Amino acid sequence: MPRLLGVDIPNDRPTVVALTYLYGVGPQSARQLCHKAGISQQARAGDLHEDEVARLAALLDKDYIVEGQLRRQVNQNITRLRDIGCYRGLRHRRGLPVRGQRTRTNARTRKGPRKTVAGKKGVKDLR
Repeated sequence: MPRLLGVDIPNDRPTVVALTYLYGVGPQSARQLCHKAGISQQARAGDLHEDEVARLAALLDKDYIVEGQLRRQVNQNITRLRDIGCYRGLRHRRGLPVRGQRTRTNARTRKGPRKTVAGKKGVKDLR
């Protein structure tokens, strides 16, 4: 298994797909990386030579912000929003959707599992 920036890349995948296992590298940037490094996109990641892996690592270090550095940067941005008390920061603090999605229904990913409230059965019988 080739190892790039502390992440094991799967052997059996094409290089373009295997590069997307890195945080911050999507399909488009993976194609660009392969092109700049002069590596075939369809070659399996396990078949890469050490010098090709080294070229990829050098390109990633030089031109891209990925893995730990990117995670740290995103976390700092969220902390900054929380500290200045803007609307997006408040939404992050409360664990609600940040980008204007509806919350009356859906939003389960951000809000977590349902918390049932007693007394919401519907219309009560009138006798």
